This record gives sequence, C-alpha cells and structure tokens, in this order.
Amino acid sequence: MLTLTDKQKEFWRCATHRWNIKEGATRSGKTYLDYFLIPKRIRACTGNGLTVLLGNTKGTLNRNILEPMRGIWGDELVGQISSDNTVWLFGKKCHALGADKVSQVARLQGSGIEYCYGDEVTTWNEEVFAMLKSRLDKPNSIFDGTCNPDSPNHWLLRFLESGADIFRQHYTIYDNPNLPPEFVKNLELEYSGTVYFDRFILGKWALAEGLVYPMFNRSRHVFSHEPPAGEYHVSVDYGTLNPCSMGVWCISEGKAWRLREFYYDGRKNRRLMTDEDYYNALEKLVGDTKIQSVIIDPSAASFIETVRRHGRFTVKKAKNNVLDGIRYTAGLISDGKIMIHESCADTLREFGAYSWDNSAETDRPVKMNDHAMDDVRYFCNTVLKRLW
Repeated sequence: MLTLTDKQKEFWRCATHRWNIKEGATRSGKTYLDYFLIPKRIRACTGNGLTVLLGNTKGTLNRNILEPMRGIWGDELVGQISSDNTVWLFGKKCHALGADKVSQVARLQGSGIEYCYGDEVTTWNEEVFAMLKSRLDKPNSIFDGTCNPDSPNHWLLRFLESGADIFRQHYTIYDNPNLPPEFVKNLELEYSGTVYFDRFILGKWALAEGLVYPMFNRSRHVFSHEPPAGEYHVSVDYGTLNPCSMGVWCISEGKAWRLREFYYDGRKNRRLMTDEDYYNALEKLVGDTKIQSVIIDPSAASFIETVRRHGRFTVKKAKNNVLDGIRYTAGLISDGKIMIHESCADTLREFGAYSWDNSAETDRPVKMNDHAMDDVRYFCNTVLKRLW
C-alpha cells in the first residue's frame, strides 16, 4: 500500500496548475511521489503534443527517475532510453533529454508539449527553460518539476515569483518522517556552517557568501605527527603562469591526511616551469612513497602525457564538477575526515581566503586563492568519493 507524507498528499491534490514545482531540501520526499504521479500524467495525455522528461543530463534523469520507477513498475512499463533519446513509458513513447545544454533539446523546437516532467530544474540551462515555456502551448499542457534551492539571484526563483500559473510547494528535510533521525543528524553536522545547511536542510534560497569552507578549523584539521601508513595518492592542479599545486595524501584510519605539498607561482617567481620541470618536482615530492594514483585536472593534457610517458605513476583524470566537488569536500571537512599537515602552508593559507563571488548570479568561487583548493577538491571528488 502506498503511504504518502502530508506534503506529498497535498501535492497530489493541488498540483492542477500549468506549472507544479516542488522545491526544497534534499531527501525530503519531493521525488518519491513522482514515481506515481508521472504514470498518472502520462496515461491522461491525449496525444495532442509531446511527452517529455528533462533532467540535468540523461544520466541523472535515468538514475533519479527512471531506475527507481523500473523498480516499482517493472521493465515492461518503464523502458530504457534509446539512441534517439526516447523511452517507452506505460505504453507511450516519450522524449528523455538532458537540459544542461541547449543543443540537447534543440530537436524539440517547433514541437508542442502536452506534458513535461523536470528533474533538478535549478541545474538546467536557462535557455532550455525559456524554450520549454514557449513549447507548453496546448490547452491542457502541464509541467511537474522538482529542484533544490540555489542562489536568490537564480533565474528559476525569478520565474517562481513571477505570478505565472504555478503551484509551488516548499520542503524541509523534516517533512520526511521516514528518514532515520541519525541520518538527519549526520547531515546537519556535515552541512553545519555552510550555505548548504540553509538550502539542503531548510530548503531556503540562500546566497553563497563568505568563505567556501568556513568549517575548516586549524585546531581541528591540522596535524603535526606522522599518521599511520595507508593508501597514498597525489592530487595536482596544474598551472604555468598561474600557480601549480600538488599534494601527497595518505588514506588511513577513516581519514585523508595531506602529508606535504608543492606550490609554485610562475607569475610571482617571474619564471615559468616546463612540464618536465613539474614532473621532476612531482618525483621529488613523492620520494620513495608508493603512489596508487596521481589525480590531475583533465584540461592539463600536456602534463598528463608527460607523467604517463615517464611510466612510474598511474594517472587519473580528476572529476572536475566544481560545485558538486565543493559540496562533497565541505561534508568531509565538517565530518573531520580531511587533515592537513602543518607544513602545508599554501593549503592552509588558501583555506583562510577561498571565498564565494557575491556578485555572481549563481554559485561561483572567486578565482583567487584556489589552486590548492582545486587540487584538494580533485582528490576528494575523484578518490574519496569512490572509497567512501
């Protein structure tokens, strides 16, 4: 028997507007209802327009929406996304597309849409949303969507406050009574002191301002002793004129310990280093330590090739989604899992200066004091996210 929360029941009753949008905290029950609402909407379609599902990417749409629906309804009713970006849902052919780039949905131009479902709407390209508005042109056109709040300057918030025919519902994490209290408590601790507490716990449209990692505390996160041996990695933010930052990490006892660093500012030193120079610096930094992998920004193609050519290290291209990486790294720092040796002076300096750009329309760190911060993020988002 399907059991819904009070908020989910309210949405089921009241989501009769042209635009029906659930906004708010993560894990608050916003999306679960949609596994049952989407079939209801699709079956009600008359065929006078397209049926469309949009997510940040096709991959996230499949992971967040279609896979859970298959678990409920089965493979016969919920198909797989085919090469032409369509999927059979409850006997009807639907379009399934990513909305992060305009090119992904260009094929819908000129086509009217009867029903559209939108996942993670705040991550969409604004032009995609603008095009969608013009395509919901049928008398019975309807949109259902979910989003986590973003900056108060975000384009979606302007639309939500525009006076259009919108049913808008707000969620906090406390609106989901099915979450274990210990999970909620841990999430509160992970996001404490950051903009993500306001957004992902309280569901507020909050401005990212001040330090990116205000929870970093020298008394808690800096060490001077030798940690227990473990698994070793190196993270690299490559730069020629801009600074190049490298760090050696040891993963042991449930924590990641930054043991030592290399940091070189070509502009400040008035001398550029070559890829070979940087490779020699990497060798010196590592010494005799057995390294599992060297994580490098994928844009540093020439340096990646140099490291591979020498044959000593296994190179992995860093996962370089800035905001996802910052969120994950912030959680690890809040949880006390990131430790920095007292000798890593430039990393410690940047932790005290790495700030949000308050003038930006969406979340964006200031492009200063960010090179060690980038290599820390690469390591967390590429290595630790896989392990933890």
